[in-house]
Amino acid sequence: MSPGNTRDTVTCAPHIQQTTACAVRDLLDRLADKWSLLVVELLGPGPRRFAELRREIDGISQRMLTLTLRNLERDGLVRRTVYPVVPPRVDYELTTPGASLLAAVQPLRTWARTHHDNVASARTSYDTRADPTGESTTPATIGSL
Repeated sequence: MSPGNTRDTVTCAPHIQQTTACAVRDLLDRLADKWSLLVVELLGPGPRRFAELRREIDGISQRMLTLTLRNLERDGLVRRTVYPVVPPRVDYELTTPGASLLAAVQPLRTWARTHHDNVASARTSYDTRADPTGESTTPATIGSL
């Protein structure tokens, strides 16, 4: 592989699977998924039960929440505690690395909340503007090309 070529690093080919770049990419992929950072944010104030998390996350299925929590637990970001009571009680909370992740993404969350309206406006403007040929570039037009 030539210097600067990241093709194999990005795809984590078997012969370099143990490299730091691949491990970092894998972790970033996990954190950039649809639900992980939202779960981390909701666990920020303290332990939550599964049903509480599910009620607070619009659109997440039980299966997807289970997978997300398992992956975060596997990565050492979330701790799962099972209490031996009937009915069973399971709490989820951030570990020390999970809490530090929350602190690290706080500026990103703040930026997203601050600029949400600007981004929405830019998207609307982009989606409705005319392209150089004078045709509309709305999603319906693009899909029919």
